[in-house]
Amino acid sequence: MTRLRAFGRLVRRYADVADALLVYIEEAHPSDGWASSDAPYQIPRHRCLEERLRAARLMEREAPPGCPVVADGMENAANAAYGAYFDRLYIVQDGKVVYQGGRGPEGYRISELRDWLDEYRRRLREKTDAVVHM
Repeated sequence: MTRLRAFGRLVRRYADVADALLVYIEEAHPSDGWASSDAPYQIPRHRCLEERLRAARLMEREAPPGCPVVADGMENAANAAYGAYFDRLYIVQDGKVVYQGGRGPEGYRISELRDWLDEYRRRLREKTDAVVHM
């Protein structure tokens, strides 16, 4: 949640070239487990999908406008498939992962994602310029 503001700025900055999606996975620091004292919300370990959805709605309140929030199922399939544990940045293009950030919190680097998107935008402009000049 603390990195959501920086992510929101990124979402707004690159809205012309990328759609964003937040996937709420199992709680990293549940209040009834490995709790974090500086967490903005105290969320217990999810025991059912309804509890996870309730927690995802808290994230939705903080999410950037136009950025949907979805929740991983109780089997944690998305978390396992993408190796998020417990936050991670991805770019998926045409069904393929084209950028995979490091695992958070240490490997979560919004600056790397920003660099990738800057380069992507530059390549798109070059293609557009080439078409215009033909």
